[in-house]
Amino acid sequence: MESRSHIPVGPPISNPLPSYWHNPKSPLANVIEPETEAPSQPYDYAIIGSGISGAMIAYNLLYSDPNPSTTHAGPRIVMLEAREICGGATGRNGGHTKAASYRTYLQHRDKFGKEEALKIARLEYSNIIATHQMVNELEIECDNQRCNTVDLIYDEGTFQQGKQSIEALRNDATEDEKMPGGMAWYKVYEKDDGIQQKFWVSDTNTNPASTMNGKQENLVGAFEYIAGRINAYKLATGIIKLCVQKGLQLCANTPVHSILPRGPEMYEVFTQRSVLGARNVILATNGYTPYLLPSLQGAIVPLRGQITTQQPPRSAVHPSVLPRTFSFIYAEGYEYMVSRNEPDGTQHVVIGGGLGRLSEGGASEFGTVDDSRLNDEVSEYLRGTLTGYFGSAHMNGDATGNIEDTRYNTVQEWTGIMGATADGLPFVGEIPGKKGMWILAGFNGHGMVLCLKSADALARMLTDDGKGNEDFPESFLITEERVKNSVFRGRADMRVPETQGGPVGCGINA
Repeated sequence: MESRSHIPVGPPISNPLPSYWHNPKSPLANVIEPETEAPSQPYDYAIIGSGISGAMIAYNLLYSDPNPSTTHAGPRIVMLEAREICGGATGRNGGHTKAASYRTYLQHRDKFGKEEALKIARLEYSNIIATHQMVNELEIECDNQRCNTVDLIYDEGTFQQGKQSIEALRNDATEDEKMPGGMAWYKVYEKDDGIQQKFWVSDTNTNPASTMNGKQENLVGAFEYIAGRINAYKLATGIIKLCVQKGLQLCANTPVHSILPRGPEMYEVFTQRSVLGARNVILATNGYTPYLLPSLQGAIVPLRGQITTQQPPRSAVHPSVLPRTFSFIYAEGYEYMVSRNEPDGTQHVVIGGGLGRLSEGGASEFGTVDDSRLNDEVSEYLRGTLTGYFGSAHMNGDATGNIEDTRYNTVQEWTGIMGATADGLPFVGEIPGKKGMWILAGFNGHGMVLCLKSADALARMLTDDGKGNEDFPESFLITEERVKNSVFRGRADMRVPETQGGPVGCGINA
């Protein structure tokens, strides 16, 4: 697995598979704004990347002035994107705002101590609350819904470890945090607590692609807690639209190929169109970061994830739309799932994952930035997941005689590139030895519950030396030591011999 981390990282390719979320596309998708004012003047900030990280950095910088004045010009900011605006991971994810903090809590507490582990869990929770609240306040139309989620567990060891982690988190949390809807509120369902009826699932995973090794996966328990669902593409482009109204300049389809210092307080950003000067450069480039910063080769590793959208049969056993989001967790990995109504009244289910079903811990998906194609083995598996977990109408005695009425039909499949790190945590802050160059990347497929608050923290570092960041996890900060000690062995959430990992929760919302 470590060898995959040494594959030189390239830029985003120009012909990715179409994402389900890119229909319809934002009017900003292909905007390339020319310089209209002071073309020789350097920018205050050049943000590379237009996902939720880049969008929130721009928003914080442009809207953070507590005393706005019509006579005071805001900072000059340019946002550069290699493909269409929000064409990367944010526009290609699973639509999940889900922390699953319990799945990492014991590991974080053992490594960093109780206080730091609580900071991480609290940041993830507050990121969920703040994301959905911000969408309501800004009136961005993006399928915004806070709701409960359920983890359905198909492995006894994983279930027992989950219960242990939940107990530890609740013991360390405040009383308010344990109240319903709080950071440490969890409802545990044992096997005999009516899980099948409550969540409409079968007692056994019948997906043929998951039983090829002869092992039968039976439902052993479940955990319910707070989460949400959202159209991350519409969220990010909605925020960027507000930033454009404040003066943000967009450069879509403008790959950056090099960043070089020009004097002690300036950088030159090289694209195929021009060379831009900027006092600060912010890398919101996630899995592609080592292309622009080779010193992070192996510290941030591209990881290709795969997702499908499927349409349930009319006689599906579950309602439309499901009132919760779902994850299906087995010994070697998991899937993540949200459902949504289409304008024509049909229901779509978005489900992704499948990495744990591949050999060698899914090694083939690490180190690649090719999101123009599917992994056929993952496709076969994902196409059978919903019938495998929920059962077909025929299996549940609801067949109409038309075989098409009993199947989940695949509407669309696509891939996206995540950024995995050796310790499973993002890199946030000023890059050591490169004054004025900043990073917000390496979210391990967990960005929808990390990016907003991480961007808030980075904006404070940019404008106020980090004052107000006392609650931000120190373990997220980029340091020379963290980078130096990054030896990549795969994702910690994959319990396979290649990674020696355990059942922790990075990427549950990928």
